[in-house]
Amino acid sequence: MSDVIVMTEVGGPEVLQLVTRPTPSPGPGEILVRVEAVGVNFIDIYRRQGVYVMPLPHTPGEESAGVIEAVGEGVNGLHVGDRVVSSHALGSYAQHVVYKAAGAVRIPDDVSFEQAAGVFLQGLTAHYLCTSVFDVQPGHTVLIHAGAGGVGLLLTQLCTTRGATVITTTSTEEKAALSRGAGADFVLGYSGFGEKVREITGGLGVDVVFDGVGKDTFDESLTSIRRRGMMACFGAASGVVPPVDIMRLHKNGSLVLTRPNLWDFIATPEDLQWRSSELLGAVGAGKLQVRIGARFALADAGAAQEALYGRGTTGKVLLLP
Repeated sequence: MSDVIVMTEVGGPEVLQLVTRPTPSPGPGEILVRVEAVGVNFIDIYRRQGVYVMPLPHTPGEESAGVIEAVGEGVNGLHVGDRVVSSHALGSYAQHVVYKAAGAVRIPDDVSFEQAAGVFLQGLTAHYLCTSVFDVQPGHTVLIHAGAGGVGLLLTQLCTTRGATVITTTSTEEKAALSRGAGADFVLGYSGFGEKVREITGGLGVDVVFDGVGKDTFDESLTSIRRRGMMACFGAASGVVPPVDIMRLHKNGSLVLTRPNLWDFIATPEDLQWRSSELLGAVGAGKLQVRIGARFALADAGAAQEALYGRGTTGKVLLLP
């Protein structure tokens, strides 16, 4: 038997209920993993709220690390006892989860379960943003919103490693200190950040804005970008951005606006292996620090989501089944 979180309707955190069910078995091409740590992400909340429609009943979660307990027919290269992590493990709010073996990546010996689950989805997001959406190079200046959040802390480290000047926004002095610790050159509050960015950059603006906040920061972000710069909106922590008149991009300096999706950047085994190898390798070598902001028991999944949604946490929120 295995404990699992199930929701039978959309709504608030109270719809997440702990139940006990028979431990599942892997089918062809699948693996059964005993879950050791689960990453809590905004997409889990959007699905609970009904923003992203999922068939019901539904078990949230897709990012987890654990140990393989069984392999299905046709699985090659993975074995019982292997330590793995995945961002494709749908239904990870559970003690056991079954998912496609193709979505699993082995965890290096020098990386813990908590580090793996804490870095994987957000780290892959940070990686594709600064390598493939906008190839950050020495001399670039970037603006990262929510600089003390999970993606923000990782993206700041990756951008500084690539030689960029990093400006971040945070909501409290405690978060500002964390952002500076990750390497941010300038840390701003949200009020009037557009004008302050222009001052820092001598009136030019930044080369790129990485925005996971969404509605509350969108308009002012457009005023922070230099001519022919880019804005990458990869999340909506404050709400979904309303439809945009593309003439605003013209008037603000021939800007580029994109709404990227992680899955399009790890769609092939080669992409997944490249990004995960660089990411986990950096963690194991101590070059990329993973901050675990809060840990919750599986039964407290609703509280974990509320902690993340209220933006009262820094770093990664984990469930520990």
